[in-house]
Amino acid sequence: MFVFKKLKSFYLPFKKDFIWSLLFMLLVAAITVIYPVILQVTIDDVVLGRKYDWVPWIALGFIVIMGVKAFSTFIQHYLADMFGIKSVYLLRNALYEKLQRLSFSYYDNAKTGDLMSRLTADVEGFRFFVSFGFSEVLRFVIVVGTSLCVMFYYSVSLTLVTMMSLPFLSVVVYKFDRAVHPAFRGIRESLGRLNTMVQENINGIHTVKAMSKEKEETKRFNSSNQEYRTKQLATSVVWSKYFPLMELIGNISVVALLAYGGFQVISGALKPGELVAFYSLVWYIIWPIMNLGFTINMFSQAKASGERLLEVLEADETIMDGDDIRNTGRMAGKVNFNQVTFHYQSEEAAALKEITFSAPQGTTIGLIGATGSGKTSMIQLLSRFYEPTAGKIVIDDRPIQEYGLKMLRSQIGVVLQETFLFSSTIKANIAYGRPDAAMEEIIDAAKRAQAHDFIMELPDGYDTKLGERGMGLSGGQKQRIAIARAICMNPAILILDDSTSAVDMETEFHIQKALREVMKGRTTFIIAHRISSLKHADEILVLDQGGIIERGTHEQLLAHGGAYRRIYNIQYQDQAAIMQKAGG
Repeated sequence: MFVFKKLKSFYLPFKKDFIWSLLFMLLVAAITVIYPVILQVTIDDVVLGRKYDWVPWIALGFIVIMGVKAFSTFIQHYLADMFGIKSVYLLRNALYEKLQRLSFSYYDNAKTGDLMSRLTADVEGFRFFVSFGFSEVLRFVIVVGTSLCVMFYYSVSLTLVTMMSLPFLSVVVYKFDRAVHPAFRGIRESLGRLNTMVQENINGIHTVKAMSKEKEETKRFNSSNQEYRTKQLATSVVWSKYFPLMELIGNISVVALLAYGGFQVISGALKPGELVAFYSLVWYIIWPIMNLGFTINMFSQAKASGERLLEVLEADETIMDGDDIRNTGRMAGKVNFNQVTFHYQSEEAAALKEITFSAPQGTTIGLIGATGSGKTSMIQLLSRFYEPTAGKIVIDDRPIQEYGLKMLRSQIGVVLQETFLFSSTIKANIAYGRPDAAMEEIIDAAKRAQAHDFIMELPDGYDTKLGERGMGLSGGQKQRIAIARAICMNPAILILDDSTSAVDMETEFHIQKALREVMKGRTTFIIAHRISSLKHADEILVLDQGGIIERGTHEQLLAHGGAYRRIYNIQYQDQAAIMQKAGG
C-alpha cells in the first residue's frame, strides 16, 4: 500500500463519498449473508416443519430485502465511482501542472508517447482500483467474516473441516500477487513505448513517405507490438497457472463440506436446511478468496500505474523560483554573462566554456557559428530553461535567479528556429504571450512581422483556425506568426533563433527592416547562419565548440580575417563567383 499512501492527498479529500459507499456496501453484504439463513428457515421450518402459513411472509420479506439490496447496490456503486472520478480529476490536474513545471532537462530524456500513456492509461488504471478495488477488499473482509460467524453458529466442527484448505488457497493467492505485479509493470512500460512509436510516426509521416519507409516503419511497429503482445501473453500465463489451482482448492473445500456435512445430517447433528445454508455460505468465502485474483489483478495494475505516476509527480524540478525573488516592473534589458560554463549532462563535454560578454540595454548581439557551437545553449540559459554549471548570468545587475520565472520569461520574447503554433485561431496564437492584448496590438505585431497581408487573404482572417502544429500554412508563414507573437509580448529582451531561415530573401529583407524598428530600445540576440541577418548587430560573437573565438562588429570581423571572414567569403564572394561564371 506504499504507493497508495503516497497518493493519498488525491483521494482523502473525498473520503465522505468513500465512507458512505462503504456503509451501503456493508448493508449489501449483510443482506447477502441473510439469503442462506432464509433458505435454511424455508427448508427446515416451512417445508420439513410444515409451517406453510409462513410462506407469504417469507416471500414478502424476500422481495423487500431484494429491493433494499438493489437500491443499496446502486448507491454504493454510484458513490464509489464518484470517489474515483473526483480523485483522478485532482491527480490528472496535478500531473499536468507538474509537466508544466518540469525543466527542459526532464524532457530531453522523456518520450512523448510514454508521458501520454501515463496521463491516460495509467491514470485510468489507478482510478478503477480507487473506485472499486478498495471497496472490494473491504467487501471481502465483511462477507467472509460474517459468513464465518454464521457457519460457526451452525457447526464449529464442520466449519473447521471446511476451512482446512483455505490456508493453502491463501498461499496460492499470495504467490499469484508476487508473480502478476512485475508482469503488469512490464505491460505498462511496453504500452508506453508503443504509444511513443505511434506518436513519432504520426509526427514524422511526411519524412516517412518522402523516404518510402512505410514498410520499415510497419516492421518497427510490429516489433514493438509483438513485445507488447509477449508481455500480455506472459501475464495470461501467470493467470492461467494460478486461477485453476485456486479453483481446485476451493472445490476440495466443497467436497469436504458435502462429505462431513452429509454425515452430520445422517447422524442428526445437523439439519438439512443448515447444510444447504452451509453450502451457500462456503461459496461466500471461497468465491471472494478466488476473486482475490481479480482484485489482486486490479491492485497490481493500479500499483504499477501508481508507480509510473509517482515517477512524474516526484521528478526533480531543477528550475524553480527561489526564496529571495524580487519581481519588479519592466526590465531595462542589460545582460551580462560572467564566466558561464554549461553541461547538458555532467559526463558530457561542455556545451559552453567560460562565456563572458556584456550586452548594454538596447544593443543587438549577433551569434554565429557552426551547428553545435553553443548558440542556442546561450539563449536557453538566458531564459532559465537550464541552469549554468558554473558562472553567473545577470540582467539589470541582478542574477537571473532573483527574478520569478514568470516575470523573467514575460520580459523575454523568443522566436525559435522550429516554429510551433497551437490548434487555435491566428489571433489567439499571436496573443498567446499576452492574452489581454487588444486587437490593434495584434494587428500591429502582425504588420511588423510582415504577416498581416497573407493573414487577410485567409478565409476568416485573424479568426482562421489553424490545424495541428499550424497545418495549412507554409514554413515562412508560420515563422512570421511566431515573430508576431514575440513582438506582441512587447519584451525588454528579444531573441531571434534563426527566425528567418524559412522565408525567401525578399521577405527576409522586409522582416529585417521591420525588426530593426522593433528592436529599438530592446536588447536583442540574433542567432543566424546568414550574415545578412546579423551584419547590423552592435557586436557579433563567433562561437566554436562552446567558446567565443572572435567578437566585434561586422566590419571589424571582416578586417580581422578569421573564421567570420571565411563564412562571409563562402556566402558572398564564392556565390558571386559562381553567378558570374554562370552568366559568362
